[in-house]
Amino acid sequence: MRPDPQMPSLDVAARRTIAANLAVTGLVLLLMMLVGLLLRLTQAGWLGLEPDLFYQFMTVHGVGMVGIAALGGASVMWYFLSQYVRLNSGVLAANLVLFLIGVVMILGADLIGGFAAGWTFLYPLPARSSGVWGTAAAAWHLGGLLLIGVGFLLVCLEIGRALVSSYGGLGRSLGWPQLFGTSMADPPPPTVVASTMVVIVTTLALVAGATIIVLSLVNLMVPSFEIDPLLAKNIIYFFGHVFINATIYMAVIAVYEILPRYTKRPWKSSRVFLAAWTASTTMVLVIFPHHLLMDLVMPRWTMVLGQVLSYTNSFPVLVVTGLGALAIVHRSGIRWDMVSGLLFLAMFGWMAGVVPAVVDATIIVNSVMHNTLWVPGHFHFYLLLGLVPMIFAFMYYVTADRQDATSEDYDRWALRVYIAAGLGFVVMFLYAGRHSVPRRWAVHLPEWVLYDQLASIFAVLVLLAAGLFVWRFLVRVPRLLAAG
Repeated sequence: MRPDPQMPSLDVAARRTIAANLAVTGLVLLLMMLVGLLLRLTQAGWLGLEPDLFYQFMTVHGVGMVGIAALGGASVMWYFLSQYVRLNSGVLAANLVLFLIGVVMILGADLIGGFAAGWTFLYPLPARSSGVWGTAAAAWHLGGLLLIGVGFLLVCLEIGRALVSSYGGLGRSLGWPQLFGTSMADPPPPTVVASTMVVIVTTLALVAGATIIVLSLVNLMVPSFEIDPLLAKNIIYFFGHVFINATIYMAVIAVYEILPRYTKRPWKSSRVFLAAWTASTTMVLVIFPHHLLMDLVMPRWTMVLGQVLSYTNSFPVLVVTGLGALAIVHRSGIRWDMVSGLLFLAMFGWMAGVVPAVVDATIIVNSVMHNTLWVPGHFHFYLLLGLVPMIFAFMYYVTADRQDATSEDYDRWALRVYIAAGLGFVVMFLYAGRHSVPRRWAVHLPEWVLYDQLASIFAVLVLLAAGLFVWRFLVRVPRLLAAG
């Protein structure tokens, strides 16, 4: 029999905010998937978007997917961390309000104002659009990003405050006394360890992102104020790479919390586990230069560091999480339902999606492949088949009903479709990249169109399956709100 969800110590306000977060996450996720489908249909020649509109949609899609991944991941982290520390639910609500205001500002700037500089908003592009968009549109877009970042920074600061208050410091909540043998006390649980890592790296990323956004806004208003373009690019990619990685580390907490409930086996924080999270805390902050391997003016040592650590960063947390999940499930008698199935799909997507990322981080490969569809292929792999299934699993978990077996039959068919179509979709990206099809092009040559058409068909199937998952959650939201 499937175990009932074990509700953390959440007050009514926190449950309502998490329900709202997840509802917004599901709806915006579907909207961003639809926008991505429109982009592929345009490249396939089946839809006639004008290039200007294509790049506006591309900007919305990139920014929107990163933001919604963070909102969903933060909901997972907050929900389970509430079992171990006391959190102020007002901060989570404030984050949602700032997020929604920021989203409206970005949509207005991009779809009405015409801003289309991509999620990277690389300096000095926001201020130098050759007349494609105005200063106001760029300012609204950057201002929306800043508001969203402030909201997530508030969440990080509140979680950090709670961890310090409960454990006496971030080093203690990361398990350093137990890792380095200075304490015989029980180590902090995996959720606390992962949340500590997220707080550290995300706070640094958000502060860096806010800094470059403010500087870019000053440049918009005072054109004589100039920024070093290479420095700006480094800061932007540090912010972006760390932040999107942190969203996965937030969501993987669902694996650490839900699988032990399903298997009736504890997930312990061993020294290997603590060492893996400490190593990733450091490495995720310094591997971003693998995005800059094409910038030949970068210092050579940063390129070497980016390549070497791109190889090693992928393994510590992935290995302890992947092997830990297999160990805890082995001969446990676990029931395979939507929650457990989605979680194991997520583990596969996260681990397999890292492989093309590491390939691209190799300098000799990067010089040929980085500006091709191989790159969106690798991050769609570990987001579409890794991060997003973690969030879907969490949605099913918090609204589970063991009496509703009939509807789950449809869910399982949708899961099969999602897996098959998701794999087909990302493989088309990777295969096209392997054949040097460039990324960020609105118009594709005839010999590339078949890849786009196949990808579009797979994207439709993914969208339909995801739509069912989100609809299932929305109709079951009252169960989350009524949980005690």
